[in-house]
Amino acid sequence: MRRFYKDVTVAPADGGWRVLLDGRGIKSAGGRPQVLPTCALAEAMAGEWASQGEEIDTAGFILRDLADYAIDVVAAERSDAIRSLVAYAGTDTLCYRAEPDEPLRECQEEVWEPLLHTAEQRWDIHFERIDGIMHRPQPAATLARMEAVLAAESDQALAALRTLTSLAASLVIALAALAPEAEAEALWDAANLEEDWQAGLWGKDAEAKARRERRFAAFAAAMRFAALARDTGA
Repeated sequence: MRRFYKDVTVAPADGGWRVLLDGRGIKSAGGRPQVLPTCALAEAMAGEWASQGEEIDTAGFILRDLADYAIDVVAAERSDAIRSLVAYAGTDTLCYRAEPDEPLRECQEEVWEPLLHTAEQRWDIHFERIDGIMHRPQPAATLARMEAVLAAESDQALAALRTLTSLAASLVIALAALAPEAEAEALWDAANLEEDWQAGLWGKDAEAKARRERRFAAFAAAMRFAALARDTGA
């Protein structure tokens, strides 16, 4: 598609902010007014539009896609969005450990245990640690508490969490990524601990490395989206 606009601006509207193309407000992919919670997010999304050349590259609209998901999907069916995220708590990668006598186990304990412990302390819950890969259910009280935690999050945070959880296979890591002081690379390394362990044993594959870099970029973008969406000081 050829670029069809010249000017990109940001303006307050409907209790939020909108990106304007030649003075006209953008709509979401679902046809709803694309109202954003903060000026910071609107300005960042305006940057996506302004940086386009003569031909529009849809791959450059990472923030827009997350915003549209929050508007078109999360806001429309919050209960479904929350339920899909709670499922990750029931199978969280951080809870599944190598057997006690395997070298990988020590590394998992060192990297994963602090993340789980912090989550347990923060929300007064308990996650079952499981030896091996056979599924074992988490306590019902833990899942109920996580559902309440997610229900307190904004539509934009839930949209970001969808990306974060799917990439990390961990709701614990995804929620940690929403913290203002979160370090993207450290959390991504934790999510990929087992993959990195195997690469250390058998060597790194160029294709796998490129895939990991693409996935990390998406992880970091979701973190940025969540941060911009809560930046009410901008």
